[in-house]
Amino acid sequence: MDEVFKALADPSRRRLLDSLNARNGQTLRELCAGLDMARQSVSKHLAVLEEANLVTTVRRGREKLHYLNAVPINAIAERWINQYDRRRAGALADLKTALEEQLMDFVYTTYIRTTPERLWQALTDPAWTERYWGVKLESDWKPGSTVAWQQEGVTVADPEQVVLESEPGRRLAYSWHTLTPEFAAAAGVNDELAAAMREEPRSNVTFEIEQVGQMVKLTVVHGGFVPDSVVREGISQGWPAILSNLKTLLETGETLPS
Repeated sequence: MDEVFKALADPSRRRLLDSLNARNGQTLRELCAGLDMARQSVSKHLAVLEEANLVTTVRRGREKLHYLNAVPINAIAERWINQYDRRRAGALADLKTALEEQLMDFVYTTYIRTTPERLWQALTDPAWTERYWGVKLESDWKPGSTVAWQQEGVTVADPEQVVLESEPGRRLAYSWHTLTPEFAAAAGVNDELAAAMREEPRSNVTFEIEQVGQMVKLTVVHGGFVPDSVVREGISQGWPAILSNLKTLLETGETLPS
């Protein structure tokens, strides 16, 4: 975490984070124009922020878009939240919430000491997903195939709940699951909230896998939400915990304490 605190110590880098907090998914050109900073300076500061995992990038055609990454802030909160009183820790919690709530698309990045093959298995093998996620995902993982979700003894399969992209060891995308009344009950979602969620268009999640030295970089993009999405709000606390559990399982063989 030293890299995170070092990155946050510089006022220019905090200005970059503020800019992304106000409008996420900016190009280098947009960041330079908005902050009146030289391109070379912005590039150097972004490199430090990426190294600290506070900023992650996603390619969209020829453009490289920059996003805030809430995972390190979540890790800081989890590490020290119980060591300070809630009033002091509230600043960290507020910062984490602010970073996450500014994203129309969730973009999370984590680095895992594993191989692309093992990470792919962890994302697609139901025995693995159940361990760190609590959900079994059943599919042959071919584009167009359905993805069945099983949780608390309830299985949900839907013709529109499908694999969108599949490149083993590199990229996986699928549409989010259908919140049936049975699944909502199993997940502890009340009827009113579940009904509101079912009114929204289906969102999509993408996993991008990249070998970086002895580590594997995993970028998770969950998008397709409408403004003021209740689905988005409902999963806002989920992904950092899931990714932390996934990383711990792959690196230690054990999941985090529940």
